Amino acid sequence: MKDVAREAGVSVGTVSNVINRPDLVSERTRRHVREVIDRLGYVRSESARQLRAGRSRLLSLLVLDMGNPFFVDLARGAERTARAAGLSVMVCNSDQSPAAEAEYLSLFAEQRVHGVLVTPADPSGSNLQEFRRHGIPFVLVDRVAGGVGGCSVSVDDVAGGAMAVRHLVSLGHRSIAYVSGQGHLLQVRDRRTGALDALAEAGLPPDALREVDADRLDVNSGRDAGARLLGMAERPTAVFCANDLLALGVLQAMYAAGVRVPEDIAIVGYDDIEFAAAAAVPLTSVRQPAATLGAMATELLLDEAGEQGAAHRHQQVVLRPELVVRGSSRIRR
Repeated sequence: MKDVAREAGVSVGTVSNVINRPDLVSERTRRHVREVIDRLGYVRSESARQLRAGRSRLLSLLVLDMGNPFFVDLARGAERTARAAGLSVMVCNSDQSPAAEAEYLSLFAEQRVHGVLVTPADPSGSNLQEFRRHGIPFVLVDRVAGGVGGCSVSVDDVAGGAMAVRHLVSLGHRSIAYVSGQGHLLQVRDRRTGALDALAEAGLPPDALREVDADRLDVNSGRDAGARLLGMAERPTAVFCANDLLALGVLQAMYAAGVRVPEDIAIVGYDDIEFAAAAAVPLTSVRQPAATLGAMATELLLDEAGEQGAAHRHQQVVLRPELVVRGSSRIRR
């Protein structure tokens, strides 16, 4: 800034105003200083500004798996809202690991980020409880705050699981597999609870839902689960998967084995990612408003981190999912 001031023939304070408070400087002076800045290639030191302010203009978004298009859409919603407020978003991937989550939260504290959006990987909530002592606001995304406290924006996954299985039961299915994966995640457990609720409504026993564990919530794990389904002596007539990536993997396994979908087995996914409608057999799925989740969570975070922080009231927003029926399920004749 001293170099710019010397070259422009103005004070350092004038240069600072041009950068931070341009309305205080005449248009002629602004134009002149900007020309000098461009000529010298000056870039403001964000670390110095952060040191003085005590907090950066960066929001951190920590998600379970950036390989899942659901989280990509969620990040877009968060980024649009943050940019409108003059902030940037750094997206990080915990890879569904509580240990990686703890490392990232420690990094965010070191960097004094403006706030954190997080889809927790640690079911105990201890990572977030530890992070709270740093005084940096955070909002849970795709998870109810529960015992952790604070703000959250989530989808009613119990209702979503019930929608999926209620749909399959209405089509005449009485033996349904649930491909779960990552059973420590609350979302996965809630979807199972909803599925069992739908069976109970229909007067069916809990063992009508046959659980098939998957190592991860991805396509490869879905293919592996599909292979195990194909090896069952009494194969279920329908499959409900904890997310669309698993469902697409199951669909691939069935297609490779010559098993017809939905004639031989019906499949329902969860999230309604873009690829669901574009699959070889368009996938029935429970839609989550991913971009809306990201945007609403960011709005809550900005409210808590802003000037009205002391007056901020925590909210737990729960959105309703929607069943989107496509070709992978239909009425059985």
